Amino acid sequence: MITIIDYGAGNLSSVVNAFAKLGFKVKVTDAPKDVEKATSIVLPGVGSFGYLCDALDEKGLREPIISKVTAGTPYLGICLGMQVLFETSEESPGAKGLGMMKGKVVRFTSGKVPQLGWNEVLPKKKGLLEQGYAYFANSYYAKCSKSDILAATEYYGVTFPSAMQRKNITALQFHPEKSGAWGLEVLRRWAQCSQNE
Repeated sequence: MITIIDYGAGNLSSVVNAFAKLGFKVKVTDAPKDVEKATSIVLPGVGSFGYLCDALDEKGLREPIISKVTAGTPYLGICLGMQVLFETSEESPGAKGLGMMKGKVVRFTSGKVPQLGWNEVLPKKKGLLEQGYAYFANSYYAKCSKSDILAATEYYGVTFPSAMQRKNITALQFHPEKSGAWGLEVLRRWAQCSQNE
Protein backbone atom coordinates (compact mmCIF):
# COMPACT_ATOMS: atom_id res chain seq x y z
CA MET A 1 0.00 0.00 0.00
CA ILE A 2 1.35 3.41 -1.03
CA THR A 3 0.31 6.26 1.26
CA ILE A 4 -0.27 9.51 -0.67
CA ILE A 5 -0.42 12.62 1.49
CA ASP A 6 -3.23 15.08 0.83
CA TYR A 7 -2.35 18.41 2.43
CA GLY A 8 -5.27 20.25 0.87
CA ALA A 9 -3.88 21.71 -2.35
CA GLY A 10 -3.86 20.56 -5.94
CA ASN A 11 -5.46 17.65 -7.69
CA LEU A 12 -4.15 14.29 -6.53
CA SER A 13 -6.20 12.31 -9.02
CA SER A 14 -3.47 12.19 -11.68
CA VAL A 15 -0.98 10.68 -9.21
CA VAL A 16 -3.55 8.24 -7.83
CA ASN A 17 -4.60 7.22 -11.33
CA ALA A 18 -1.00 6.72 -12.42
CA PHE A 19 -0.28 4.26 -9.60
CA ALA A 20 -3.64 2.54 -10.17
CA LYS A 21 -2.84 2.12 -13.86
CA LEU A 22 0.40 0.44 -12.83
CA GLY A 23 -1.50 -1.92 -10.52
CA PHE A 24 -0.45 -0.51 -7.15
CA LYS A 25 -2.85 0.06 -4.27
CA VAL A 26 -2.85 3.54 -2.75
CA LYS A 27 -4.35 5.28 0.26
CA VAL A 28 -4.91 9.04 0.10
CA THR A 29 -4.91 10.62 3.56
CA ASP A 30 -4.35 13.73 5.62
CA ALA A 31 -4.38 11.83 8.91
CA PRO A 32 -1.15 11.62 10.95
CA LYS A 33 -2.11 8.13 12.20
CA ASP A 34 -2.14 6.84 8.61
CA VAL A 35 1.31 8.29 7.97
CA GLU A 36 2.58 6.62 11.15
CA LYS A 37 1.46 3.25 9.73
CA ALA A 38 2.70 3.88 6.19
CA THR A 39 5.10 1.48 4.50
CA SER A 40 5.86 4.02 1.73
CA ILE A 41 5.01 7.71 1.41
CA VAL A 42 4.33 9.94 -1.59
CA LEU A 43 4.04 13.72 -1.20
CA PRO A 44 2.91 15.38 -4.45
CA GLY A 45 3.18 19.13 -4.13
CA VAL A 46 1.72 22.09 -5.99
CA GLY A 47 1.31 25.68 -4.87
CA SER A 48 3.75 27.60 -2.68
CA PHE A 49 6.46 26.38 -0.33
CA GLY A 50 4.99 28.37 2.56
CA TYR A 51 1.49 27.05 2.07
CA LEU A 52 2.70 23.46 2.05
CA CYS A 53 4.78 23.96 5.21
CA ASP A 54 1.85 25.60 7.01
CA ALA A 55 -0.55 22.87 5.88
CA LEU A 56 1.73 20.10 7.15
CA ASP A 57 1.88 21.83 10.54
CA GLU A 58 -1.85 22.52 10.73
CA LYS A 59 -2.69 18.91 9.95
CA GLY A 60 -0.04 17.53 12.30
CA LEU A 61 1.78 15.80 9.46
CA ARG A 62 5.28 17.26 9.80
CA GLU A 63 6.54 15.10 12.67
CA PRO A 64 5.06 11.79 11.43
CA ILE A 65 6.64 12.33 8.00
CA ILE A 66 10.06 13.21 9.45
CA SER A 67 9.89 10.31 11.92
CA LYS A 68 8.93 7.72 9.30
CA VAL A 69 11.43 8.87 6.68
CA THR A 70 14.24 9.10 9.25
CA ALA A 71 13.41 5.53 10.28
CA GLY A 72 13.84 4.35 6.67
CA THR A 73 10.35 4.41 5.16
CA PRO A 74 10.59 5.01 1.38
CA TYR A 75 9.60 8.57 0.46
CA LEU A 76 8.80 10.02 -2.96
CA GLY A 77 8.49 13.77 -3.25
CA ILE A 78 7.03 15.22 -6.46
CA CYS A 79 7.65 18.84 -7.50
CA LEU A 80 7.01 20.88 -4.32
CA GLY A 81 7.23 17.58 -2.45
CA MET A 82 10.90 17.63 -3.46
CA GLN A 83 11.54 21.25 -2.48
CA VAL A 84 9.96 20.88 0.97
CA LEU A 85 12.73 18.41 1.89
CA PHE A 86 14.99 21.44 2.36
CA GLU A 87 14.91 23.87 5.29
CA THR A 88 14.07 27.04 3.36
CA SER A 89 13.03 28.41 -0.02
CA GLU A 90 13.39 31.85 -1.57
CA GLU A 91 9.70 31.55 -2.46
CA SER A 92 8.57 31.83 1.17
CA PRO A 93 11.13 33.51 3.45
CA GLY A 94 10.61 32.42 7.04
CA ALA A 95 8.78 29.21 6.17
CA LYS A 96 10.37 26.09 7.63
CA GLY A 97 10.69 23.04 5.40
CA LEU A 98 11.24 19.45 6.56
CA GLY A 99 15.01 19.92 6.70
CA MET A 100 15.88 16.39 5.64
CA MET A 101 18.16 17.45 2.77
CA LYS A 102 21.04 19.93 2.84
CA GLY A 103 20.93 22.79 0.39
CA LYS A 104 18.53 25.54 -0.59
CA VAL A 105 15.69 26.28 -3.00
CA VAL A 106 16.19 29.27 -5.30
CA ARG A 107 14.28 31.01 -8.09
CA PHE A 108 15.23 30.87 -11.77
CA THR A 109 16.69 34.22 -12.75
CA SER A 110 16.70 33.77 -16.52
CA GLY A 111 14.33 32.54 -19.18
CA LYS A 112 10.59 32.22 -18.87
CA VAL A 113 9.47 31.74 -15.28
CA PRO A 114 7.85 29.44 -14.44
CA GLN A 115 9.37 26.67 -16.50
CA LEU A 116 6.26 25.10 -17.94
CA GLY A 117 6.37 22.14 -20.29
CA TRP A 118 8.68 19.36 -21.44
CA ASN A 119 12.41 19.22 -20.82
CA GLU A 120 15.15 16.62 -20.96
CA VAL A 121 16.14 14.60 -17.91
CA LEU A 122 19.71 13.30 -17.91
CA PRO A 123 20.58 10.61 -15.33
CA LYS A 124 23.75 11.04 -13.27
CA LYS A 125 23.44 7.62 -11.64
CA LYS A 126 22.13 4.26 -12.81
CA GLY A 127 18.91 2.94 -11.38
CA LEU A 128 15.54 4.60 -11.12
CA LEU A 129 15.32 6.40 -14.43
CA GLU A 130 16.67 6.49 -17.95
CA GLN A 131 17.26 9.52 -20.14
CA GLY A 132 13.96 10.97 -21.28
CA TYR A 133 11.65 13.95 -21.42
CA ALA A 134 9.48 14.97 -18.49
CA TYR A 135 6.81 17.56 -17.78
CA PHE A 136 7.89 20.43 -15.52
CA ALA A 137 5.97 23.25 -13.83
CA ASN A 138 8.39 25.12 -11.54
CA SER A 139 9.72 28.59 -10.83
CA TYR A 140 12.18 27.35 -8.22
CA TYR A 141 14.82 24.64 -8.10
CA ALA A 142 17.07 22.99 -5.54
CA LYS A 143 20.77 23.57 -5.01
CA CYS A 144 22.06 20.51 -3.20
CA SER A 145 25.03 18.21 -2.71
CA LYS A 146 26.25 16.59 -5.93
CA SER A 147 26.10 13.22 -4.19
CA ASP A 148 22.31 13.55 -3.87
CA ILE A 149 21.69 14.33 -7.55
CA LEU A 150 20.09 11.46 -9.42
CA ALA A 151 19.41 13.37 -12.65
CA ALA A 152 19.89 16.88 -13.99
CA THR A 153 18.11 19.18 -16.43
CA GLU A 154 19.16 22.41 -18.12
CA TYR A 155 16.94 25.48 -18.34
CA TYR A 156 18.21 28.70 -19.92
CA GLY A 157 21.80 27.98 -18.98
CA VAL A 158 21.04 26.71 -15.48
CA THR A 159 21.69 23.04 -14.76
CA PHE A 160 19.54 21.96 -11.83
CA PRO A 161 18.66 18.66 -10.09
CA SER A 162 15.55 17.24 -11.73
CA ALA A 163 15.77 14.16 -9.47
CA MET A 164 17.48 13.47 -6.16
CA GLN A 165 18.07 10.32 -4.17
CA ARG A 166 19.60 9.58 -0.80
CA LYS A 167 19.01 6.19 0.80
CA ASN A 168 15.20 5.86 1.17
CA ILE A 169 14.48 9.40 -0.05
CA THR A 170 13.65 9.96 -3.72
CA ALA A 171 12.52 13.31 -5.06
CA LEU A 172 11.49 14.47 -8.53
CA GLN A 173 11.22 18.09 -9.65
CA PHE A 174 9.15 17.03 -12.65
CA HIS A 175 5.69 15.48 -12.69
CA PRO A 176 6.10 11.78 -13.59
CA GLU A 177 2.31 11.31 -13.61
CA LYS A 178 2.11 13.82 -16.48
CA SER A 179 5.18 12.57 -18.34
CA GLY A 180 3.65 9.81 -20.44
CA ALA A 181 4.98 6.26 -20.60
CA TRP A 182 8.46 7.39 -19.51
CA GLY A 183 7.07 8.95 -16.34
CA LEU A 184 4.93 5.93 -15.55
CA GLU A 185 8.03 3.75 -15.78
CA VAL A 186 9.76 5.98 -13.20
CA LEU A 187 6.79 5.55 -10.84
CA ARG A 188 6.70 1.79 -11.45
CA ARG A 189 10.38 1.38 -10.62
CA TRP A 190 10.07 3.47 -7.47
CA ALA A 191 6.98 1.61 -6.29
CA GLN A 192 8.58 -1.78 -6.86
CA CYS A 193 11.77 -0.75 -5.04
CA SER A 194 9.78 0.73 -2.16
CA GLN A 195 7.91 -2.52 -1.66
CA ASN A 196 11.16 -4.46 -1.49
CA GLU A 197 12.69 -2.27 1.22
